[in-house]
Amino acid sequence: MEYTKKSTYNYYLPEELIAQYPAEPRDSARLLVYDKKTKKIEHKLFSDILDYLTPNDVLVLNNSRVLPARIYGEKVGTGAKIEALLQKRLNLTDWEIIAKPLKRLKPGTIVKFSDELSFEFLELLTDGVCKVRFIFDGRFEEILDRIGSMPLPPYITKKLENNEDYQTVYSKEQGSSAAPTAGLHWTNELLQKAKDKGVEVLEVMLHVGLGTFRPVKEDDILNHEMHSEYFEVTEEVAQKINEAKKQGKRIIACGTTSVRVLESAAVKKGEIKAQKGDTKIFIYPPYDFKIVNALITNFHLPESTLLMLVSALESVEEIKQIYQVAVDQKYRFFSFGDAMLLL
Repeated sequence: MEYTKKSTYNYYLPEELIAQYPAEPRDSARLLVYDKKTKKIEHKLFSDILDYLTPNDVLVLNNSRVLPARIYGEKVGTGAKIEALLQKRLNLTDWEIIAKPLKRLKPGTIVKFSDELSFEFLELLTDGVCKVRFIFDGRFEEILDRIGSMPLPPYITKKLENNEDYQTVYSKEQGSSAAPTAGLHWTNELLQKAKDKGVEVLEVMLHVGLGTFRPVKEDDILNHEMHSEYFEVTEEVAQKINEAKKQGKRIIACGTTSVRVLESAAVKKGEIKAQKGDTKIFIYPPYDFKIVNALITNFHLPESTLLMLVSALESVEEIKQIYQVAVDQKYRFFSFGDAMLLL
């Protein structure tokens, strides 16, 4: 199999399997469990995940919180309508955003979103991303909370009734343009039960960018330019993970974003160091995982970098077989969809 060909990661998905709303309660989502050693697939509910966790496990969560990053404004002077999607904060005032229609914007253009918030268009970067400087009176995040809406991915067409449905219950650090969706299945009660069972639960942070949804355009995936995302691993978490690896404990990443943090922070097999900064790590087969042993994840888009990452943990052949089973069994796919536990 040609691991560097984009088409290798394609599969057929009936449109009706794309989840339009979250499971209620969260942990009632379905869970497909795959054990690489036995090649066995089991069909469970997410609440059954405790049956697969032991005191020898470390569960790593991404505690990033989604910004209400979609805002609507008007071009000063003409009143032309502009939609902006915040992607990445560069400093206190400057952001990378996706704006449309782009043809209405040029350097120096001012777009007003409310009496408290405007931006000046600075420059066009690449792939429709541009750099702007926000002008605001007050605290930026509080203004966004008042005027912004959740940046749901384009395949979700239903309006979100409660913004918290697109946040994990443990989200803390605001800055993501998309949710780390594998974590949406956890409830506070289920997490507490995992801790009571002896599972060590640790938090890292990666602000998810809209590049998560950007399709791979190049036929040869080695030519794909990976998006950059900001991440942090604290000294305490690094020490705990390094100690766990020395003791032979299993590191279970919740979500591909947690995988990207852990593998970005790895200095060698079995060891990470505390750090903060941007990562453009692109994980695809074959890849030698330095830290991660198992993964909780959702079902990802065809030909996406997320599907490539998951295929590196198992194999493309196994993942394609698993996905075919999931389609046949009518699992719900993508952000609000069901989950997989890959052991």
